[in-house]
Amino acid sequence: MDLNKLPVAKASLLIRKPVSEVFEAFADPDIITKFWFDESSGRLETAANVKWHWKLFDMTVDVNVIEVRENERIELKWGTNEEDVSVVEWDFEQRSADTTFVKVVNKGFSGDADKIVSAALDSTGGFALVLAAAKAWLEHGVRLNVVADGF
Repeated sequence: MDLNKLPVAKASLLIRKPVSEVFEAFADPDIITKFWFDESSGRLETAANVKWHWKLFDMTVDVNVIEVRENERIELKWGTNEEDVSVVEWDFEQRSADTTFVKVVNKGFSGDADKIVSAALDSTGGFALVLAAAKAWLEHGVRLNVVADGF
């Protein structure tokens, strides 16, 4: 298969909370572990290197933070090995005092065309689940467990 344009994973969702709370939920390891993964070695800050761990899958991902702009953007590189490193960008747009639109883009997949397409599709579904889980946690204090239950 030939690709004229490399696929990019995209997911977005409105969360009915102020931008500062939504941003903090993704930057703070004590909050993000309530809806996505089990353990984090640190906060997402510009130039930070952290590890995220999913106990159920016995999987650890290295996260290298490229840039953090408080209440606006988080950009990082992540992957379990050098062959699967990609870039993830979260953009946080305040829509009103109590609503935030979150957009996630995952790009820079490597490998042959089949692997790149598969990674982009998997990532799109995965980030849709992460955003739904974040929405449930932030708006209602409910742990959906959709990330773990999706596999």
